[in-house]
Amino acid sequence: MKNSAFYNFSKVVGGPPFRFFYPHISNNRERVPNEGKVIICSNHLSLKDPPMLALDTKRQIFYMAKAELFENKFVGALITALGAFSVDRGAGDTSALDRCGEILEQGGAVGIFIEGTRSVDGKLGKPKSGAVMLAHRHQAPIVPVCMTTKSGGPVKPFEKTIISYGELIQPWELGIEEGTGAEYRKASRMVMERIAEMRARDEKAFLSMKG
Repeated sequence: MKNSAFYNFSKVVGGPPFRFFYPHISNNRERVPNEGKVIICSNHLSLKDPPMLALDTKRQIFYMAKAELFENKFVGALITALGAFSVDRGAGDTSALDRCGEILEQGGAVGIFIEGTRSVDGKLGKPKSGAVMLAHRHQAPIVPVCMTTKSGGPVKPFEKTIISYGELIQPWELGIEEGTGAEYRKASRMVMERIAEMRARDEKAFLSMKG
C-alpha cells in the first residue's frame, strides 16, 4: 500500500518545522516493516503523536480520529488526505474497525493507541482490546511503541521525546484461539507490558542525559 502524494508532500513541507518545535529521539524504528500489513500500537500522550510517528517512519500510518474533528470541513478534508478516518468513540463504531480491516487486508499500516484516549498525566493507562482484536482477525503483526517525554507528561514544545519501537509481535504470540473477551484482555495486557518495559528504559535514559 503506497503512501499518498499529499502525505509525502506534507512530510517534506511540514516535517522540518515540526521537528524543530517537537524534537525526538528514535530507538529501533527499523522494526517497523517497510511493507505488508502491520499494526502500530502506541501509548497516547498528545495530539502531536500521529504526526510525530508519521515523520519517524517511512510508510503512511492510517489512524482513527474522533468524529468531532471532521465537523470542520477544512480540517476534515486535511486529516482525511493524511490518512485519518472518523470513529464515533461513544457508540461502539464497528465501521471504523471494518475500515481498519480493509487497510490491513490491502497491506497497509494501521495506528492504534492502545489506551483508546490521551493520557492526562503521561502515565500508561488501561489497555483496550481493539489492536489485538484486529491482529487476530486479520493475522497482522503488532509493533509495540512507547512515547516518553523528558518530563514524563504530555508532549510540549521544545521538550525531547523518546520514541521506542519494540520487537514485532506475531498474531500467534498473542495466545488468542477462541476470540473471547478474556483472551483479548490478556493479550492487550501483554502488549502493554512490552510498552511499559520500554517506558522504564527510556525514563532511565532521560536521567542519564545531560541538558
